[in-house]
Amino acid sequence: MEMQVMEAGDHHGELFYQLALTYVPGVGSKTGRALLERYGSAAAIFKLPVKELKNNDGITDIRAKGFKDPEVMNKAEHELDYVLKKDVQLIFHGHNYPNRLSNCSDAPLVLFYKGNADLHAAKVVAIVGTRKNTDYGHQLCEELIEGLQSLENVLIVSGMALGIDGIAHKKCVQLGMPTVGVPGHGLDRMYPHSHRELAEQMIENGGLLTEFPSETLPERNNFPMRNRIVAGLSDVTVVVESPVSGGALITAHLASGYNREVAAFPGRVNDTRSAGCNELIRTNIAALINNTSDLVELMNWDKERKPKAIQKQLFINFTPEEQQIVDLLQARDNVHADELFHQTGLANSQLAATLLQLEMQGIIKSLPGKYYRMY
Repeated sequence: MEMQVMEAGDHHGELFYQLALTYVPGVGSKTGRALLERYGSAAAIFKLPVKELKNNDGITDIRAKGFKDPEVMNKAEHELDYVLKKDVQLIFHGHNYPNRLSNCSDAPLVLFYKGNADLHAAKVVAIVGTRKNTDYGHQLCEELIEGLQSLENVLIVSGMALGIDGIAHKKCVQLGMPTVGVPGHGLDRMYPHSHRELAEQMIENGGLLTEFPSETLPERNNFPMRNRIVAGLSDVTVVVESPVSGGALITAHLASGYNREVAAFPGRVNDTRSAGCNELIRTNIAALINNTSDLVELMNWDKERKPKAIQKQLFINFTPEEQQIVDLLQARDNVHADELFHQTGLANSQLAATLLQLEMQGIIKSLPGKYYRMY
């Protein structure tokens, strides 16, 4: 993955201001995105006078003065030193940011990344579950990953926790499959400590990704925030084994809220460690799956592309709107509806009508989670 590069010693470049933007009190990702869209760069925002900053929605007098706070600059300087010295990739909104996560309104402005996995992989599967798994859950998790190994360009994402998360990461390492862990702390530490060696192995063929800067401790409130990154990165979240409360259920509900697919393995009706999975299935939040084949079918990953279908469209006279969409889909395995909206500039109603027309012609296919691809 391409990393933003800044010369050592140049601590007032765009990278510095991108970090500084995340330290301004009261300015979250939504406000930050709005400012970036209006002014073009983080550096430009910080060079604005307080009076101009106050003309933006959500920027009070106190928040505007925060852009001039020396403490904000000191924190950014400190973190920039860490990023450069430890070879951490800083992924900023709009700069090679994971495409699926960018479609989530609450996605963080900055991600810290160590590793080499493709965060834009064609198929991204989040596997989550209880920290206190049974042998049943352990077996299901390993068999699921073994089955996914046969697919092309698959990335497995989880949260680095004990139990199902760790089992998923370890199985990927064993099979040589790329896997990305999303810890609830900075990259200068590893929690739980027992996963330190695993984390190092994952960086060699996968990676670690977090929104938290260095020196961030694994505090309790960080883990629900971490879960939205796991859900937002993925096409589908699979809950292997979970009670009715806990991080796995939070991740599943977040994924559903992002219009992503959710799947769960059923368990015995009186098994508390499968009660969460059964409840997700009962309330139609998750699709019931028994094996990898069920998941592949749910995601339409069992349908190979037919070259002749792509060839067929060459003889069709597309409207300018249709041609825009076809060009975007031909360049990628699949594209989310939100991205098509932003890339084409079409109104929502016009985009929906054009997509429907292409689908009726057999040119494109709709996928779960509002994704589209060429037939």
